[in-house]
Amino acid sequence: MSEITRSNKKNLERFGKIISFICVSVMAIGALVIIYFVASKGLSTFFVNKVSIWSFLTGQDWQPSKVDASGNPLVGALPMIIGSFGVTLLAALIAAPLAIGAAIFMVEISPKFGKRILQPVIELLVGIPSVVYGLIGLSVIVPMMRHFFGGTGFGIGAGTLVLTVMILPTVTSLSVDAISAVPRHYREASLALGATRWQTIWGVILKSCRSGLLTALVFGMARAFGEALAVQMVIGNAAIMPTSLVEPASTLTSILTMSMGNTIPGQLENNVLWSLALVLLLMSLFFIIIVRLIGKRGSIK
Repeated sequence: MSEITRSNKKNLERFGKIISFICVSVMAIGALVIIYFVASKGLSTFFVNKVSIWSFLTGQDWQPSKVDASGNPLVGALPMIIGSFGVTLLAALIAAPLAIGAAIFMVEISPKFGKRILQPVIELLVGIPSVVYGLIGLSVIVPMMRHFFGGTGFGIGAGTLVLTVMILPTVTSLSVDAISAVPRHYREASLALGATRWQTIWGVILKSCRSGLLTALVFGMARAFGEALAVQMVIGNAAIMPTSLVEPASTLTSILTMSMGNTIPGQLENNVLWSLALVLLLMSLFFIIIVRLIGKRGSIK
């Protein structure tokens, strides 16, 4: 009887390994297929339509249906690239101190209040759809920007404020996990040496979880860089080089969502949109690599 039970356990374990391997294989194959599909479509702009990669990345005129005096299509993506990086970096700069401060309060200063009140609020913010953020930005932030700074109110400034609110829950949740992971004896040792609570937080806890906080910030930037609908509703969607925070601009995602349905597959107008998608995919991979490097550096320490 024991031999039969042992054999059943081995068969069950073998079956579990096979199922796990199949699941992992499907995920890996799916990711590779997506990368191949986007790359093959995006590279068609340069290999089929003979567009210069340099002119695509540095050009400032986005009119795919027109050509310049030399007969080259006007597909300069620099305004959208700068717009995407602009709203992402500014949103990260604003969200980082707010998120880390909220995480410190929830873990170190008032854990009971933080878990009882702030944690549900953060979870609620995570669950709000992007279109709701966009509507709030369109109804509140854009008129506010117009009132205080003039112009139409649309632009990188409005997009930054919307993205800040959107990524704040993500960065806060990951920061809470990073601070909570600091061993308790670190705090006890610091306090035993005569350090105050704020000295312990600043000199011990934040330094110990630095890699985790950086990871949280990078994840927030990745979320901001790929956001489409909410930014599209408040940024103005003008494919021109941004000169200020209160003038209409555009991002890679806003141009993609507005233009993809109005193009014919195989044509230059469609291929350049896939090239923008390829840039987004490469940036996502870049953020993932940064997270991995930060994690390895933190584990070594």
